[in-house]
Amino acid sequence: MEKNMPQPVEGTLRKFALRIPPIILQCSGILVFGKRIKSLVFSTDLSIIRTCNADAIMAVYPFTPQSVITQALLLAADIPVFAGVGGGLTQGPRGVHLARYAEMQGATGVVVNAPTNVEVVKEIVKEVDIPVVATIANHNTDYIDKINVGAKIINVSAADQTPEVVRNIRKDFPNIPIIATGGPTDESIERTIAAGANAITWTPPSSAQIFKDIMAAYRENKPHP
Repeated sequence: MEKNMPQPVEGTLRKFALRIPPIILQCSGILVFGKRIKSLVFSTDLSIIRTCNADAIMAVYPFTPQSVITQALLLAADIPVFAGVGGGLTQGPRGVHLARYAEMQGATGVVVNAPTNVEVVKEIVKEVDIPVVATIANHNTDYIDKINVGAKIINVSAADQTPEVVRNIRKDFPNIPIIATGGPTDESIERTIAAGANAITWTPPSSAQIFKDIMAAYRENKPHP
């Protein structure tokens, strides 16, 4: 029998916050250092990170990774951070050094982009004692070799092909933890979970999008939505 939950505890000023789609709670989650993670917010916006109820942060961004950015995220976050350390524009020893710094700063895991070659993944695995998360962007990404050299978690980000890619990886590796992008709707998230994803990355609306509704209300002399 399901236990009755007590009433939620909210603050007056913190009621306005971002909430992950509840359907994400249906997935099994992944256990990292004893903590179960079902949802990851895909963001480096500190204000969003501090007002979102996701279990962890997927801190990957389209610029050259910098340790100062990782440090700022880790100082602000009160949940685990999976920090991007490159692999596309940033390759070779620099990615290995960034991974080492991320671990020292307190990251829960490091994320390498899809183009990262197997040798770099192997070197990062040797250098850090936190999980290396290998991103898979399509069917042709060499996830088998990356798992074989020590990548502990797979992160599938293959747009509308994500459920299919997840399903193929799950056939080859029944027990590998898989994080995947869920897409924009409950239906797309459900398909990704059904394909075998253990945790879902959720892309929140941007601060600009959120501000649009707030400012529209203010212009009409209405209270904060």
